[in-house]
Amino acid sequence: MSKWVYTFGDGAAEGRAGDRNLLGGKGANLAEMCSLGLPVPPGFTITTEMCNWYYANGRRYPQEFETQLDAALDHIGKATGRRFGDPAKLLLVSVRSGARASMPGMMDTVLNLGLNDETVEALASDSGDARFAYDSYRRFIQMYSNVVLGLDHEVFEEILEDAKARLGHELDTDLSAVEWQEVIDLYKARIQEELEKPFPQDPREQLWGAIGAVFSSWMNQRAITYRRLHDIPESWGTAVNVQAMVFGNMGDTSATGVAFTRNPSTGENSLYGEFLVNAQGEDVVAGIRTPQNITEAARIAAGSDRPSLEKLMPEAFRSFVEISQRLENHYRDMQDLEFTIERGKLWMLQTRSGKRTARAALKIAVDMANEGLITREEAVCRIDPASLDQLLHPTIDPKAARDVIGVGLPASPGAATGEIVFSSDEAEEMKSVGRKVILVRVETSPEDIHGMHAAQGILTTRGGMTSHAAVVARGMGKPCVSGVGSLRVDHRNGTLTALGQTFRKGDIITIDGGSGQVLKGAVPMLQPELSGDFAAIMEWADAARRMKVRTNAETPADARMAHSFGAEGIGLCRTEHMFFDGDRIVSMREMILADTEKDRRAALAKLLPMQRSDFLELFEIMAGLPVTIRLLDPPLHEFLPKTEEELVEVAAGMGVSSDKLRQRTEALHEFNPMLGHRGCRLAVSYPEIAEMQARAIFEAAVEAGRRAGKLVVPEIMVPLVGLKKELDYVKARIDAVAKSVMDETGVAIEYLTGTMIELPRAAIRANFIAETAEFFSFGTNDLTQTTFGISRDDAASFLEIYRQKGIIDQDPFVSLDIEGVGELVRLGAEKGRATRPGIKLGICGEHGGDPASIRFCEEVGLDYVSCSPFRVPIARLAAAQSAIRKAG
Repeated sequence: MSKWVYTFGDGAAEGRAGDRNLLGGKGANLAEMCSLGLPVPPGFTITTEMCNWYYANGRRYPQEFETQLDAALDHIGKATGRRFGDPAKLLLVSVRSGARASMPGMMDTVLNLGLNDETVEALASDSGDARFAYDSYRRFIQMYSNVVLGLDHEVFEEILEDAKARLGHELDTDLSAVEWQEVIDLYKARIQEELEKPFPQDPREQLWGAIGAVFSSWMNQRAITYRRLHDIPESWGTAVNVQAMVFGNMGDTSATGVAFTRNPSTGENSLYGEFLVNAQGEDVVAGIRTPQNITEAARIAAGSDRPSLEKLMPEAFRSFVEISQRLENHYRDMQDLEFTIERGKLWMLQTRSGKRTARAALKIAVDMANEGLITREEAVCRIDPASLDQLLHPTIDPKAARDVIGVGLPASPGAATGEIVFSSDEAEEMKSVGRKVILVRVETSPEDIHGMHAAQGILTTRGGMTSHAAVVARGMGKPCVSGVGSLRVDHRNGTLTALGQTFRKGDIITIDGGSGQVLKGAVPMLQPELSGDFAAIMEWADAARRMKVRTNAETPADARMAHSFGAEGIGLCRTEHMFFDGDRIVSMREMILADTEKDRRAALAKLLPMQRSDFLELFEIMAGLPVTIRLLDPPLHEFLPKTEEELVEVAAGMGVSSDKLRQRTEALHEFNPMLGHRGCRLAVSYPEIAEMQARAIFEAAVEAGRRAGKLVVPEIMVPLVGLKKELDYVKARIDAVAKSVMDETGVAIEYLTGTMIELPRAAIRANFIAETAEFFSFGTNDLTQTTFGISRDDAASFLEIYRQKGIIDQDPFVSLDIEGVGELVRLGAEKGRATRPGIKLGICGEHGGDPASIRFCEEVGLDYVSCSPFRVPIARLAAAQSAIRKAG
């Protein structure tokens, strides 16, 4: 019989930390905290396997599950001296989700489960606090009705706000027990009206409903979106955690809070968090009330006049500090903690590795390595390579004038400028047409996940540093300013009011997630300094990695940028990008229009000095590092004018007739140019093009070597080779030019001639091609297109549908298709080495900057990856992590 339920409590647990895949992150950590003897309310975890069984079997449960559930409820009862559903010994429980990967706010929670019209009176009697009991009951009705029964949360908020206005109260905590009973009656009447059935009174019915709702929330839209954004497989499922309730809303000696053992925004080694007196956990993250600082130092820094937990409840605070440090040392990572204090007693509800900004992640990893808590290799592996992207983008220029229209909490660092939008749908819509936006909300909720992803930054008028907006924005690496109470957002009329000014949708603002400022208009930005902790991690990464990291670059600006980011050469210089500017495009068109080889060579002679100058600058920027130059690849028609107006203009400028230009354009037209007259096929048809480029490369190499006083060894790459004889033909022309330049200059030139493996046939016949090629560079963009038989430019319309329907897990143009394209790369590498053991192997498609693809490159043993300049640090870190994990 399968075991679906694992219990924990009273210093023992059936599960352990290593059972994360089975118990989910929350369940595994609750079990571990129990095993450590920490104060954890007793409970049980329903496994992720149950979630998968539930979906695979028409959303029902196996027969033995109910028996195991009853036994687990008895376990909680024995640990607490209470019984579920028994008013005489009232046991209430919470029901929470817990996937193996943290998904904050994406799935559903139900608190105070087990309350009904009878048990609420028992709770009032048992606690001696009728106001607390009825407050808990209305919370339960509101939460259960939303999560399980599907009623909009706002329905109940409207009832509550109307009641507070009628009764003259400002805060929820101002309502008396009698007043809460009136609100509860209104809630139940609305439920009856909306659903045509009463609110469920049977605790067991409530429990089954909540368990089903949590499992169902695994497939709600916000969870699906979150999984897609964070590459979390649907097959993982979620666990369900059921625990005895502890109450932070039992008066002024009770509280609830969220904390991090280190600052998740900066990485500073100090306890960081917020709490609310007389509240339940959802109040803190929902942003409904302004929370208080946990430590006195944080209170002083924030300029708050509300007491810290350290001053208000010193004994509970001391216990919490001790437990926090113990958990960080145990897990050897910064922890995100949830806690409740019930009448002075501290209870731990959760610990998990805390989400943090990239800058904080770097500092925490470096500090922990220097503290001896982790090794340098572990520090390198703690950083998500993709997160480094957060550090490679602009921040506000400190010299810039700031027109501040509001100040809130610096919830997630970085700065962003964009047009105001007031809804997530608007944000997504605007992004789809290339507009940059700032999502402005009173507070965000899990339903805003798609809009937050689409926006450049997030601004909220309510909520603290641990609010939904703050946590999710930090995880996404987006700037966020929260809790700007001076701003007024009117969603209905689409306005933002600040300092007497009214802003509307489309108006430009800037947010500074480092200072919490909201600024009018666009503000100048600066590139960040990649030093300090960043430099330390990259130094440790470089010491650990085996593969080299090059860049794809053909402009001096890109080459310099990549060099400053640590690129170890150029792995792909796309020469066609050099032909579109100014006089070059005119000479290029003259060459294409030429009727004879003589006329083509005359036009190419004009391009030669331009190409030579380009290559010389690249060689000098790279200062002796390898530079791989790809010969002309795209079809010639791409250089000709596209519209009739352009055609007439170009013809006049070149002194040729419009008819001749039109005829030549039509003659070069191809139905499928991606598979047409391009790459090495151009060099075979028009060898003079390859000869001009080869001469420019060799002459530039000689001059660069002369200036530097040392040899420059260029790598010439012939594109789109499928037949060995194609490469033989082109290489013979390259060798002839090399000999000619050596004879003319008297300088011996060392160079490599290789090919781009971007056709399946090339990979299959790589052992023969390697007889001629001295290096292979896998062009995985085209190799993916030719392997799948799909066009990258046209595939976007259906690949996302494929993802949504589970046909593919990843866009193969974003992350390498290991099973198909990867097998061709592996085959090409093995066959190439079999013929030429020392052959240099690299990858130069966009996959060269994708961490998952880089792991595969390490596994196959490629010598280098090449990627766009801004992805060079990402590739360096990913290559190091791949080497460390392979060695370990």
